[in-house]
This record gives sequence, structure tokens and C-alpha cells, in this order.
Amino acid sequence: MLGEMEFRSDEVAPADRFDHWREQVAGSFMPMEVRSEYAGDFAVSQRILDLGAVRLRTTEHSPMTVRRTDRLVRRSDPGYYHLSLAARGSTKVVHPDGDARYDEGDLILMDTSLPHHVEMGGGASREQVLGMGLFVPRELLPLPANGVGKLVNRPMSGREGVGALLAQFLTQVCRDSVSYQPADGPRLGTVALDLVSTLLAHTLDAEGTLAPETRRRALLLRIQGFIQHHLADPDLTPAMIAAAHHISLSYLYRVFEDEEATVAAWIRRQRLERARRDLADTALRTTPVHTIAARWGFPRAADFTRAFRGAYGVPPATYRNEIRGATR
Repeated sequence: MLGEMEFRSDEVAPADRFDHWREQVAGSFMPMEVRSEYAGDFAVSQRILDLGAVRLRTTEHSPMTVRRTDRLVRRSDPGYYHLSLAARGSTKVVHPDGDARYDEGDLILMDTSLPHHVEMGGGASREQVLGMGLFVPRELLPLPANGVGKLVNRPMSGREGVGALLAQFLTQVCRDSVSYQPADGPRLGTVALDLVSTLLAHTLDAEGTLAPETRRRALLLRIQGFIQHHLADPDLTPAMIAAAHHISLSYLYRVFEDEEATVAAWIRRQRLERARRDLADTALRTTPVHTIAARWGFPRAADFTRAFRGAYGVPPATYRNEIRGATR
């Protein structure tokens, strides 16, 4: 399991919850003023995952405003860029260079060295706000500081392109955190940093400033995301993937050189794993095996049976029966 800190307001006496939350905010990252119209009945849960030099935070909370003033910046500055993803509820960032509002699926970059305040939720709605934030030491971004500075307080899409890939990656890390080992944390942090760097460089149209290895890893993640999205397409081939990413087939193979599997083997492994999950799903117990096989890119039942047996040691029908017997 990854290193993790968690705070839940329901573990604190109601009268003390908001004060404890303010202390938690200041102690977790940096001094901030915290205010809320719902201080008397405040609800919040927060998780902070340790990804090496990078920290990933998810927070679900009542509407609130956090303020970082010049005085607080002078008192303590951890030297982070904070990339925030709005998962539920709208957010407004008030900044000396202009305000920015971002909605669900948007990403926004903030700098802990600059004063700002952020209004999360509120208005006519008391809906819980859900957000995710990645804290990255400034010196780790392989981009010119003056270029990154142009992106501060500028909303970017987390619904398409590299932004969507980053949002999906962070969401999956949070969802599957218990399945990782502590040693995986720094590796996941490196992937997160590569994706953030690629997103910012793409937005700046400056991808040439990234190190070749960073570009290769980011491209690999984009390709793997593309494959996951098209697994059901029986025409998914290395040639089709290369064309979709405007690269040569030989370069696609080089991208996968340092991986444990070739691109074709990676596709097959992902398809088999999706099929295996469906076979174990009790909600699909009446769906024929060949239908599940075709759904995940195996139009020939014999080919699926042979591949499944090779991967898991038993035919798919036997696997399904064994799973049913184990769950009775």
C-alpha cells in the first residue's frame, strides 16, 4: 500500500470539526486561511498519497474558500506548483492577474509562491465539492519557469488529450492505492510528473524542451490509453495504432522496447484480462463465452480459448465454472 495520510471530519466532535480542518490544511502543505458558510456543520474527508517527491491529494468537502495572502507566502513557501482537477462542483480562483472559473473536468495550475484565493462550491448549492490536486516541486518540472508562469491560473481541459490521460491516471492511482507497494510510489510519481510536464509543454507548444525519455514515456502512456479505449475493435493492430499517433511502425516498436511485452502482446494481455473479468462477473453469467470473446476483440472462439488457456492455465468455460463454485 502507498504511504497515505487521511483526515475525516466525522471522526471529530461536531463542534471541533472546522477548527481541526483548518489546522489540517495548514499542517499538510502550507499556511492558508480557510472560511466557510457551513463552519458550524462542516464535512470533509481528505486523502494524501505519497508518490516520492510528488504528493497526490483528494478532498471531498462542504463549500469553502481558502486564501493565501502575501503575509502567508512570506511566512512559508514550500515551492510547489499545484495542479488541481475539479471532479465535482465549480471552483473560482481569484488571482492578481485575473480570475478564472473552472468546472468539472477542468485542470488549473497554481503557484504556492503567489497570493491567491480559491472559492470552491457555494452559492445556491451546498453540494459537496470533490477535487484532486497534485503538488509538484517547482525545480522538478523540466520547463522554463517563465513559460510555466504563463499557465498559472489558466484552465486546461482534463477531458481530452494529455489532460484526460493525466486525469485518468490520477483517478486510477487513488482508486487502486491499496494494490500498490510503497516502492511503487516514486515510480508513479515519475509517471505523474512526465504527464504534467507533457501537458504543460503541449499547452505552451514547447514539447521540444522536454527530455527524450520524458517524451517517450508520455507517448507510451498515450498509446496505452488509446489501446485500452479500442480493445473491442478487432482491427486494432500495431499499424493502426502507429497511424493514429502519426508515427512509423518501427518507432512504435521502439517505444515498447523497454517494456515487458511487445505492443501486440500488450494488446492481447489487456483483451484477455478484460474477458477474464467479464467471465468472473456474476451479472454476465448468462452471456455466452463466445460473446464475451468477441466483445474484447476475439472474433474466433477457438483462438480465444487457446489464448485464454495459455494465459490462465484453463479454458474460459472452466474458469467461469470454477469462479461460480468459489462464490457459492
